[in-house]
Amino acid sequence: MSRYLSRAAIIAALYAIVTILFAPISFGLAQIRISEAFTVFAYFEPAAIPGLWLGAMIANVYGGFGPWDIFFGSGLTLLAAWLTWRIKRPIPALLPPVILNGLGIAFMLKYILAIPDTAMITYPVAALMVGGGEAIAVYAIGYPMLLYILRAKLFVRPEVSGGKFRG
Repeated sequence: MSRYLSRAAIIAALYAIVTILFAPISFGLAQIRISEAFTVFAYFEPAAIPGLWLGAMIANVYGGFGPWDIFFGSGLTLLAAWLTWRIKRPIPALLPPVILNGLGIAFMLKYILAIPDTAMITYPVAALMVGGGEAIAVYAIGYPMLLYILRAKLFVRPEVSGGKFRG
């Protein structure tokens, strides 16, 4: 249990630190949250599920969009991480963060929070903006990281190896 909590805490810290370091591009309608590349960890490690959720909560406290982002936005991260863990193939496993955040964060920014820069933008365009930034983080940064982990055999999915870290 302590290994699980340690891994979750490390992932949470990484996510929060990277999000805050890149704050100018991590929040808002036109965002590329670099830390979303870490969602690939959920493909290998079940501790990444609460780790990503906690990291998103910490980062969203800093982001300034209030309770909706802290709880709703982080909840989307939790659900996306769980779905990533459930999907067995790497490329489709990375779709949940892109789809859920693209649709959910755009909805939150446009309708729930009524962010002024969304007034002249339709919801489909807002979803494409958020989803596009998410796809860049997950597929352009996260996917090569996932491939490296697979090729180097640093970590194999638990149903294959019992969850042993190799590295």
